[in-house]
Amino acid sequence: MARHAGPVVQDADFEELVADGAAAPVQGWAFDWLGGRATEERPPWGYARLVAARMAAVDAALDIDTGGGEVLAEVPDPPRLLAATEAWPPNVPVARTNLRPLGASVVAVTPDAPLPFRDASFELVVSRHPVRTDWPEVARVLRPGGTFLSQQIGPGTVRELSEAILGPLPPPAQRHPEAAVDTARAAGLTVVDLREATLRTVFHDIGAVVWFLRKVVWTVPGFTVAAHRPALARLHERIRAEGPFVAHARRFLIEAVR
Repeated sequence: MARHAGPVVQDADFEELVADGAAAPVQGWAFDWLGGRATEERPPWGYARLVAARMAAVDAALDIDTGGGEVLAEVPDPPRLLAATEAWPPNVPVARTNLRPLGASVVAVTPDAPLPFRDASFELVVSRHPVRTDWPEVARVLRPGGTFLSQQIGPGTVRELSEAILGPLPPPAQRHPEAAVDTARAAGLTVVDLREATLRTVFHDIGAVVWFLRKVVWTVPGFTVAAHRPALARLHERIRAEGPFVAHARRFLIEAVR
């Protein structure tokens, strides 16, 4: 998410802001459109920096759920063999464009299908915010001694925003770091690092909320402006009366070795 502060629009009415957020493109996995409209703290471990350092030390690597390839494209010293997978069709051409300078191949995949690679193909597998981690498949494509490094969404991330639109929700049942550790071990991997972070996330206008909910689809499953207009209007009035809306994103970093 963008790191800028302060809204770019203060006096636009609800309809204009909602239309703005509804019309902006959401392909790829960059959040530059939110510049000046929303901010999110960065995790302290510096995922992109960690990925770049590990990529420089291996010969073959894979990025799962690459999005538009934005993080991978920052790698200054890519390995000889570099592949990425993406399951959301609009992201695939974006990723191919972004990763062409690195010589990476981007493979369009079907969600929940096995990875389209041979056993023990990669020394390093990485994944930022995967929809779901298929731990047995990760273990299968890793070479002995290879590493899986992933920054993942934690339980109840931006829950405050979900509840502002949907009302009170039960405690989160998924995406707990402890469950990831157990599943990794069950797949034959050794977890060597686990870190967690809670990150302040601020929305300055309802247009930013609409765009975010269109892009980060698990926040409010099935979100549409038409279906959730009354809740959006209430949140708009709350922002106008009380100031920016604050939620908290949850992330964890997990590293495992085969």
